[in-house]
Amino acid sequence: MHSTTIILLILSYFGILILISYLTGRKSDNNTFFKANKQAPWYVVAFGMIGASLSGVTFISVPGWVESSSFSYMQMVLGYTVGYLVIGTVLLPLYYKLNLTSIYTYLDERFGNMSYKTGASFFLISRIVGSSFRLFLVANVLQVLLFDDLGISFWQTVTLTVFLIWLYTFKSGIKTIIWTDTLQTLFMLLSIGVAIYYVSHDLGISGGNILCYILESDLSKTFFFEDFKSGDYFWNQFISGAFIAIVMTGLDQDMMQKNLTCKTLKDAQKNMFWFTVILTIVNFMILSLGLLLTVYAQKNGIDAHKDELFPILAKEHLGIGVFVFFLLGLIAAAYSSADSTLTALTTSFSIDILDIEKKHDAAKQIAIRKRVHVMISFVLILVIIVFKYAIKDESVIAKLLLFAGYTYGPLLGLYAFGLFTKWQIKDKWVPIIAILSPILSYFFSINSLKWIGFEFGYFILILNGLLTFLGLVLIRTKQH
Repeated sequence: MHSTTIILLILSYFGILILISYLTGRKSDNNTFFKANKQAPWYVVAFGMIGASLSGVTFISVPGWVESSSFSYMQMVLGYTVGYLVIGTVLLPLYYKLNLTSIYTYLDERFGNMSYKTGASFFLISRIVGSSFRLFLVANVLQVLLFDDLGISFWQTVTLTVFLIWLYTFKSGIKTIIWTDTLQTLFMLLSIGVAIYYVSHDLGISGGNILCYILESDLSKTFFFEDFKSGDYFWNQFISGAFIAIVMTGLDQDMMQKNLTCKTLKDAQKNMFWFTVILTIVNFMILSLGLLLTVYAQKNGIDAHKDELFPILAKEHLGIGVFVFFLLGLIAAAYSSADSTLTALTTSFSIDILDIEKKHDAAKQIAIRKRVHVMISFVLILVIIVFKYAIKDESVIAKLLLFAGYTYGPLLGLYAFGLFTKWQIKDKWVPIIAILSPILSYFFSINSLKWIGFEFGYFILILNGLLTFLGLVLIRTKQH
């Protein structure tokens, strides 16, 4: 495909997003930007959250995992369903009862200001790094596919990418994102479906036999009970998946901000239920695509592995149709995650760190929020460029999930302590506990195989949360 055609495709795509932004951005204020005036239809939120949850990382990395890990990732996905159940039955009722804009306000009411600021700060760190991982992956792929040939440097690609996201989110934030994410989820699912169809056709598999072919393949092995010390062991992945879902969705302002735009708690719970069902099916489809791509590469002697598998096959071997949908799916998956993250980071920094709702009138709040939006955009650009020189060859999704265990662990411990005990704590000591817990977790993790013959892997999140919880027990007060 000619470079000009790719650029026109990208510009047309963003033209649609900007049009949606214009249509949804009239008569916008901070309530629109942060909560969409609590008028979002639950089914639109549920469908749009699929794209936001998967992101460009899943779209690229998960297919490349199949060669080395088969379908073991589905064990974690099944664990997600348990985590989403906890979110729908425990966390959402709490958030709606307190009528929160930022979910970290709960920590202020439960423990005090230092706990509140600590929780919000860990979210900001988690999301800045996590979203930068995601955007780095997509920017890197676009760089190889297009911008290198045009003589455009990586930092220019990243800057353009983030600017386009800012452009269609700066006015009405979450209200726009709810609708743009719906469109982007649709493009992503179409991309996966088209790729599965064409690859299976090239492999000589008829449409009705695709599922049987996948299930009969050695690469579709899903459950691993052989070695409890392994990172692929079922209970390791399943339990880790449940906790990852709780913290990366239920304790994450980005994901919960969408849920809090629904009119009622009942609508938000319906959203979580259908979101869980659809997300499970979509993850299976992505793994199935990974299996077919792996078999295709092996049969044709193509040297493409891990994060390079899908991009190389789409660009060089599967034809123009698949490549067009691959580009659309890649961009959709990336931006449906990144746009909501930019809004969530703006929301959290404005409300949790700067306290704009407490300190300023409505007009001043809007002005500050706009400046924060620009600042967060520049921070994302800077961090992505740093990652360009820090990340080498490991699948990005593996790094992302492991990193999440260290940054979301303190949030898990804080919320668990708040929800399941009635103790109060010495609030001023919370930041120290939250910093020491990830450090101790890392120390245990790098020595666990030698000390106890067990590899923590994604279990590091649970260990981190437990250490935070125990630390809070040590600083509890005698008052209840």
